[in-house]
Amino acid sequence: MASQPLYDVIIGGAGPAGLAAGLYAARDRYKTLLLERNGLPGGQILLTEHVENYPGYVKIGGFELVEQMKQQVLRFGAELAVNKSVDAITRQADGTLVLSVNRGKAAYQARAVILALGSDYRQLGVPGESQMRQAGKVSYCATCDGAFFRDKHVLTVGGGNTAVEDAVYLATRFAKKTTVIHRREEFRAQKVIVEELYAAAKSHDVDIKLPYVLDAIIPTPDKAAIDHALIRHVNTGATETLAVDGVFIFVGMNPNTGWLKGLLPVDANGYVPADPRTMKTAVPGVFIAGDCRQGADMQLVAACADGVAAALQLKAHFRDGGAWSADLESDEPGNW
Repeated sequence: MASQPLYDVIIGGAGPAGLAAGLYAARDRYKTLLLERNGLPGGQILLTEHVENYPGYVKIGGFELVEQMKQQVLRFGAELAVNKSVDAITRQADGTLVLSVNRGKAAYQARAVILALGSDYRQLGVPGESQMRQAGKVSYCATCDGAFFRDKHVLTVGGGNTAVEDAVYLATRFAKKTTVIHRREEFRAQKVIVEELYAAAKSHDVDIKLPYVLDAIIPTPDKAAIDHALIRHVNTGATETLAVDGVFIFVGMNPNTGWLKGLLPVDANGYVPADPRTMKTAVPGVFIAGDCRQGADMQLVAACADGVAAALQLKAHFRDGGAWSADLESDEPGNW
């Protein structure tokens, strides 16, 4: 381990939260390393064809935005290593944090760690989903992509709070017609939210179909748009085809935190509790940022803000590491 350089901060993940943290850490002249598990930085935003809700840009492609963020980070001296998946963190006797990468094939050490591991949208895995996602016709975020379907017919899938809230959002703000399907005979969302959906159906073109599931998304011959969606009644097995312009899938998120169990407290859904002001976790020297944080807003600009907040705390931590505290509800101890 003596041959390994000691970084001031290592950032696990180079999505928007990680890149923002890297920018601020590098500008403060901290020796900074970003470790990205994929071959390119960017995370979920790379799959977004157009970004219209990031301040300063009327419209920009996800890849282009990430590339600009990456170049900005590198310009201030941060290092970026791709295909480096962090899978464990241990603490040395002197307080140094050691990160195991790619199942122990490499190790890096730092005075502090910012985990910006992100979350992946839970997918249904139905035929055509991935292909039409790449074409910009399947989305998992109404706030992000609703405006692209103004005056269009959209299909929403899901019955939880977020699913129903976002169906109302699409139906009342953008879509010409909204078809809502859920696999159960009743929505799982809170009653007051379900009431909002049915109220919206009285004044907007909303078709609520229960219990239905999505079986396939069929592209047009040129693969540029959706020809139709195939849905199936859960009880009878009867199928229907819907001519829709877009499909919004709201079946949850999977935070990329599975390897943290036993190291950090995580909630039942895998999200990491942290002080929402400082991004401090229950473990001294370890910060969390972005979509893997419990209570995160799941928005690009909010993820960046998390990264910045964490990086701004480094100075105080390095000045007095013994003063670490975080107001967390969880009392599950990490293995430190």
